[in-house]
Amino acid sequence: MIRISLDLMGGDFGPEVVVPGAAKALDRHPDITFVMYGQKERCEAVLAKYPKLREKSVFHECEVAISMDEKPSQALRRGRYVSSMWRSIEAVKTGGADVVVSAGNTGALMAMAKFCLRTMANIERPAIAAIWPTLRGESIVLDVGATIGADAQQLLDFALMGGAMARALFEIERPTVGLLNVGVEEIKGQEEVKDAGRLIREANLESLEYYGFVEGDDIGKGTVDVVVTEGFSGNIALKAAEGTAKQIGAYLRAAMSRTLLARIGYVLAKGAFDLLREKLDPSKVNGGVFLGLNGIVIKSHGGANAEAFAAAIDVGYDMAKNGLTQKIENDLKRYHAKRLPPIGPEAA
Repeated sequence: MIRISLDLMGGDFGPEVVVPGAAKALDRHPDITFVMYGQKERCEAVLAKYPKLREKSVFHECEVAISMDEKPSQALRRGRYVSSMWRSIEAVKTGGADVVVSAGNTGALMAMAKFCLRTMANIERPAIAAIWPTLRGESIVLDVGATIGADAQQLLDFALMGGAMARALFEIERPTVGLLNVGVEEIKGQEEVKDAGRLIREANLESLEYYGFVEGDDIGKGTVDVVVTEGFSGNIALKAAEGTAKQIGAYLRAAMSRTLLARIGYVLAKGAFDLLREKLDPSKVNGGVFLGLNGIVIKSHGGANAEAFAAAIDVGYDMAKNGLTQKIENDLKRYHAKRLPPIGPEAA
């Protein structure tokens, strides 16, 4: 059994989306059991509509729900130990669940997860990894917004963690990893990125194959299995891709309804347009993974519908079933056992 902890109050819609999403995930993975946290009156009314899910779940009442606009510091002060968000994370810490999934406030979720679970040994910063649809299938991109900026060692840590996630999610023995840069030439880019490239190459990591620098268009091409960057550029890339998908969808809808001939053409090519719509559907790739913590935390989009939230649970299920945390810990231990001297002024 995979035990999944749910923050029922998270997101724009709370239990009205989280509960039916969990029901969909249970249909796909009958070996799931749920531990749920939320406000009793609101949650019990929704759970009553899903008797099969209710049977596979344990519900815990929490009076406090973290709102989507609360600052992380405020959320910690008000919700530590008592909120549905905190207690759902705490279930992973205490061993009551294998993974936690929440659609709640990203900043608050990261702050609580760091405070409750703590970061792994030798990890300075956690990262948020996103699953990215590509022409080859799917890739992993990190960091997409946990923190701004990263030095060479932190980028190497991201590479190790992203590689472990690729092995857990895609079942690839030695995933390819690229550093996002403004060009593929070794002389281009910020010093931190160039230093990270040298550090990863010289480390000769057994768990991944270092490809080198990749550019922005390589993300969608699927040039590598894992794209590593810092949170500022990663978040901009993520939001730009989401906006572009919506823009293309709007253009197509406008074009197909413009004339009678266009509408007839749409009917004739409906199968192809349905396939395109599915490829552009963000609900199919929902679920960011917090990497570098002593436990698995999955962040769903706050505005996710039930199908999208079920997809986030699917990601958590795969990460727990394939031992993500243990893979990251093993890779970090192997690297730090033979760690090279640092790069930069401190090496002088």
